[in-house]
Amino acid sequence: MFANFEEMVQAAKKNQKKRVVAVAGAADEAVIESVLRAKEEGVAEPILVGDAKKIEAALIALGQKVEDFRIEDCAFENIGQRAVELVQDGEADFLMKGMIDTKDILKPVVSKENRLRTGRVMSHISLNEVPGYHKLLGNTDGGMLVYPDLEQKKAIIENATEVLHNLGYEDPKFAVLCAVEKLNPKMTECVDADALQKMNENGEIAGCKVVGPISYDVAMDKHIAEHKKFECEYCGDFDVLVMPNMAAGNIFGKTLTVTVGAKMAGIIIGAKCPIVLTSRGSSPEEKYLSIVLAGLAATGV
Repeated sequence: MFANFEEMVQAAKKNQKKRVVAVAGAADEAVIESVLRAKEEGVAEPILVGDAKKIEAALIALGQKVEDFRIEDCAFENIGQRAVELVQDGEADFLMKGMIDTKDILKPVVSKENRLRTGRVMSHISLNEVPGYHKLLGNTDGGMLVYPDLEQKKAIIENATEVLHNLGYEDPKFAVLCAVEKLNPKMTECVDADALQKMNENGEIAGCKVVGPISYDVAMDKHIAEHKKFECEYCGDFDVLVMPNMAAGNIFGKTLTVTVGAKMAGIIIGAKCPIVLTSRGSSPEEKYLSIVLAGLAATGV
């Protein structure tokens, strides 16, 4: 369990495993700033993929020596494919989306010819350092599956569980959020949440604890849970909040960062390697923290 991102960063620094990130579309100062920090702190070594001249110009603008970096020069339409090939060939451990469209990196990832698919659902998870909460708080899925069905929600939890195990969590606790904490057969998300808890209880979802349906206030505050007579020892101590759909996860995540002042790191999981996939407008710090998260997810703590 990490109380904050600084603890996660320190875990990455202490880990001597080599971590290499293939950066697809690296010709951007904010992207290079984030991977430069990762390189300087020993978190990950970047391979910069894209227009070599623009990448070199960005490096020089940041006061760097071009010869200190590996640059893969390629045409714009081939950037995603070349980055994926670096992972496929064992030269990189994970991917990062730079200044290219999301589809241009996900398309080669899901291509059968590139052999990065696992047959599992791909989903998004973010970790958030939230003022007032005692540890990093996960949010899934706020960026990949629009309206996940029951089996996809099961996969979302399994994907997140694998990541958290790689981060050193032994038995992460998931709250499957709904508007209420009681089973309402008229509310699909409640029916799904109840089914997911039962799957966890009978061993179909292993390596974690799943509670649902549960409302946000009950999940996050043990005193509210006690007042509402909701018996659950994990209230106020959940590791991950499972959202009913992508819109809810996206809105929740942006509320945390924009309004509450939280820090966030987010990655796509479910393929053979994690993918750092932040917004083009994300800060260098958010990109950096996402690199740290992806690196640990790829190689373990």
